[in-house]
Amino acid sequence: MNDRAALDLLVAHGTLTRTRLGELTGLSKPTASQLLARLETAGLVRAVGNVTGRPGPNAQLYEVNPAVAHVAALAVDELGITAAVADITGTVVAEHRVEAEAMAEDVRHRTTGLVTEAVDGALAAAGLPRSALHRTVIGTPGALDPRTGTLRYAPHLPGWHSGTLRGELAGALGTPVAIENDVNLAAVAEQHVGAARDAEDYVLAWIDEGVGAAIVLDGRPLRGATGGAGEIGYMPLPGAPLARGGPEATIVPDGGGGFQRLVGSPTVLLLARERGIDAPTVTAALAAAGRTPGAGDELFAELAARIATGLAAVVAVVDPALVVLSGEVCQAGGERLRALVEQEMTGLALPRPQLRLSTVEGSPILIGALRTALAAARDTVFDTA
Repeated sequence: MNDRAALDLLVAHGTLTRTRLGELTGLSKPTASQLLARLETAGLVRAVGNVTGRPGPNAQLYEVNPAVAHVAALAVDELGITAAVADITGTVVAEHRVEAEAMAEDVRHRTTGLVTEAVDGALAAAGLPRSALHRTVIGTPGALDPRTGTLRYAPHLPGWHSGTLRGELAGALGTPVAIENDVNLAAVAEQHVGAARDAEDYVLAWIDEGVGAAIVLDGRPLRGATGGAGEIGYMPLPGAPLARGGPEATIVPDGGGGFQRLVGSPTVLLLARERGIDAPTVTAALAAAGRTPGAGDELFAELAARIATGLAAVVAVVDPALVVLSGEVCQAGGERLRALVEQEMTGLALPRPQLRLSTVEGSPILIGALRTALAAARDTVFDTA
């Protein structure tokens, strides 16, 4: 227990002296010295210089040995796979992206090969062999059904629906592999480095090309019986056509409908064009709307009302302390959109959660996957029992 506490403190602080480590753990100087000697012998800790500029002897600094283990994190989308490799301290040492259109006939049957290509590319960029990896976490749209091991709610990723895929990936990469919902991973990132650092009960609303939510209660994600908790894109709402994909929607696309048809990126672009704002991306469209009195104001108001209607349904059921807005639509709309959504939600649901924009820098899915992989790897690597 002392070893693990010391290692976690070194990860959190970067470097510590023996004296400071003793203060933080409550251990005596002799015990802290023995602990560090034991961890150094095990290769988990290394000395990295001295503290200078103080009276008395220079104190030795220690850090976790970053080379003791590495993890891989991957983010999957309909156009390709991005892989990142990090050392055990969480420092990203390399990234690599493989472009591959998921619906293409020559792509859907070689998912394992594409994943290994992405991971091997990142490892090569870092100068590492595959044997350096201890854990792999993959973020995908949809959710892995815990009963069958198949991916559901992601008809646009046909190559990912095999019930044996996770085992095949683990065999190819030589590490344990977890396949996790991408929005749940984004919520992990918010909890560690973003807007939800002070929250135990919150909802992350992801509004982008696809629409989904991560529901976190008591600090843990709610998954549901089939892994589908938070698939709010399918949620029926006034003004939206019903999504009637049924069970076969794991294989073929549904007809489109629900909350996603009200607020997803394609709809935002359509709403903008209807108001004379023609732009290639949601980011450009909402930026132009911000500079266009009248039509731009109408676009923001309509979008906020639609988002608030969907969120009010979630809030009425879950009653979170916080809702974090993420994804391209929310990030592009910024504080103006957030404030309008907050205003529109008044009276729609009795609970009044805080409403914040995501503050994660970089890819929240990759960051969440890395955090998840690191937590699992450290439980194994840092076990000195």
